[in-house]
Amino acid sequence: MLKLEQLRNCFEGYIPSTIATCDADGIPNVSYVSQVHYVDSQHIALTFQFFNKTRRNILENPQATVLIADPHTAAKYQLAVLYRRTEESGSLFESMKAKLAGLASESGMQDVFVLKGADIYQVLNIEAQDCAGHGLMPAGDPLLILKQLMQQLSQAQDLAQLFQLTMSALQQGLNIEHAMLLIADEPAAKLYTVETVGYANSGIGSEIPVGCGVIGTAALYKTPIRVGNAALDYNYLQLLHKCPESSLQPSLETLIAYPGLAQPQSQLAVPVLLCQRLLAVLYVESELPRRFSYADEDVLTCLTIQLGLHMARLQPAEPETELCCPQTHAEVIPEGNMLGIRYFSRDHSVFVDQDYLIKGVAGAILWRLLSLYQQQGRVLFSNRELRLDKTLNLPEIDDNLETRLLLLQRRLAERCDFIQIRKTGRGSFQLEVHRALQLMCQA
Repeated sequence: MLKLEQLRNCFEGYIPSTIATCDADGIPNVSYVSQVHYVDSQHIALTFQFFNKTRRNILENPQATVLIADPHTAAKYQLAVLYRRTEESGSLFESMKAKLAGLASESGMQDVFVLKGADIYQVLNIEAQDCAGHGLMPAGDPLLILKQLMQQLSQAQDLAQLFQLTMSALQQGLNIEHAMLLIADEPAAKLYTVETVGYANSGIGSEIPVGCGVIGTAALYKTPIRVGNAALDYNYLQLLHKCPESSLQPSLETLIAYPGLAQPQSQLAVPVLLCQRLLAVLYVESELPRRFSYADEDVLTCLTIQLGLHMARLQPAEPETELCCPQTHAEVIPEGNMLGIRYFSRDHSVFVDQDYLIKGVAGAILWRLLSLYQQQGRVLFSNRELRLDKTLNLPEIDDNLETRLLLLQRRLAERCDFIQIRKTGRGSFQLEVHRALQLMCQA
């Protein structure tokens, strides 16, 4: 006897499903539905967006028939279902709402496709209609792959290594060619790219507003979002520029190019949570349609749970006293060939001569370090003293300082090799400057 969980591939939405209903007088109606959602071993869900003929029939006669198809095997299955209820809140509703919002955001239809409810149907019977190609075996054991990925993450000694191991695990364990990890800045409602793999431009420091596109929507609703329909032909870069915060044109260009594929056919964004606090979003994409399956989503969801725990584990313990006192061992650099560093306090953006480097909290940290270096000759610093530094205005809770420092370190390594940050111990680091600097602060 067929079980509903065996048919999860049919609920991807790659092949439109149909639902047949009848009104109180027995007059039939057949409609296409964009996607049937798997709920559990006995239930499915359909989105309630419009009060159409199908909706009216179901309220009059709760019995219906749903036809679904497996995109990999072409097998078709007929489900005899019974309408039970409509959920307007809860985890299932939020998950369906998030996915619909992600699709709507990608296509610019967020004001049209609004979820009113999740219609829950009990599956009474499953009948195979066409089993051509049925029995295709999966490429690998997801549990074995997950075990190997988790073992790799457990080897990380610091956040930088953890993020690198995550990208390596995706490439080697799941054969994912394009991926990125974006760190959440909840006070600013933004996500910042801190690690990427598979792109010509690393895009370290590029930002996405929370709620924008698949990545931002996964962050907003704190739920995975997977898109894989080749018919959804959109340009993600154009979408980002349509988002309210990124479309504003500042007087000085402070946008780092987003590294993603121009036209991804498959996308999967999974939030990294710790006690429901958003830490980051892990995002993978492909130019191939239907690249990511339910199994991939399950594996990455488990992986991000471990990633969140390891991020918490690798936050350096703060000592009771300062790790270092003011230093006066800065390298003496000839003043010739002086480099201008401009800082704009309105958004904490930092420019090296005319080239944009970084902004936000990471920019404020860099300016503070360079100011102390120039004024006092400081080169050694601790995370603790930055947290206690009132000029930085870090959040009192969840300041995410370590990942901000890592973002700054990566950005400097890419764009400014004469200013570097080197880790010297747990919770301490050294600033290295190899050019004479002229610091200029502007409003």
